[in-house]
Amino acid sequence: MNTYIKTTEGGLKVEVIGSAVYLDGKLEAQTLIELIEHPNRAAILKAVPNATHMAGRLPLTLQEAGTVQSAIFRAKNVFDPNPKAIMERLRLAVIEKARMEGIE
Repeated sequence: MNTYIKTTEGGLKVEVIGSAVYLDGKLEAQTLIELIEHPNRAAILKAVPNATHMAGRLPLTLQEAGTVQSAIFRAKNVFDPNPKAIMERLRLAVIEKARMEGIE
């Protein structure tokens, strides 16, 4: 499921496909970072004063970030009863748990 977010000033389409943010069809980010936590927030705010979140290199407003987060949430909560899909979901859960525990 694709969710359109915006078109950049350069004419590139930003959208959520599955559970990730894509810029012109190329993977940009799988998570959002609040601008307050970003190490380069001062420069970002100078360039884009109304940005509240970052998706990779993309600054997002509060409304855009909300749309991205809800699209990612919907994508992650879709349950496919196919055995291959279940195995993939379990594999990703194990990887995420290991990452949270500090195992890379």
